[in-house]
Amino acid sequence: MRGFLHVPEQANGDGLVLTHGAGGNCQSKLLASLAGAFAEAGFTVLRCDLPFRQQRPHGPPSPGSAATDRAGLERAVEVLRPLVSSRVYLGGHSYGGRQATMLLAENRAVADGLLLLSYPLHPPRKPAELRVKHFPKLTTPALFVHGSRDPFGSIDEVTSALKLIPARNMLMEVAGAGHDLSSAKAAGSLPADIVQTFQTFFA
Repeated sequence: MRGFLHVPEQANGDGLVLTHGAGGNCQSKLLASLAGAFAEAGFTVLRCDLPFRQQRPHGPPSPGSAATDRAGLERAVEVLRPLVSSRVYLGGHSYGGRQATMLLAENRAVADGLLLLSYPLHPPRKPAELRVKHFPKLTTPALFVHGSRDPFGSIDEVTSALKLIPARNMLMEVAGAGHDLSSAKAAGSLPADIVQTFQTFFA
């Protein structure tokens, strides 16, 4: 396990594991700002690198590393659980979020909820190659945060895909944002907006 632990001044008892996408690491601006916002709201946050990123500093994960990355996510939850008194949520950007959904589809007991940032619904310009085979097995409540200009899936495509999930779910659209969820309009308030939506959804 490699990452950063954000300890809130006034803990609410809940914890959140946050991890990154295929091209980055846990030090991305998005994850750092989001972890800080959740900590300010009382969450204990573990912002961590997936196993593939621990093995090499650059480059995407290999197709054969997905199972190891899911095991790394499960280990991160195990590390965080003793530090909190209530629920533990699992969150990830793009590839990290996809692996989180696959892990929870396999084992519902791993976490209490999902935060999915820019779920990579399909490769850019390949809308037929949907990554939703496991969605019907996903019984964990999930909040999806998605940019309106994300090439990995349009808002309409994501909305349609979420109908495959039997668990309670919600889509938070970030207007004008791409896959990295950055947009001039949302830049300053986005972390706080995500935290507020998350708290309302999981209340």
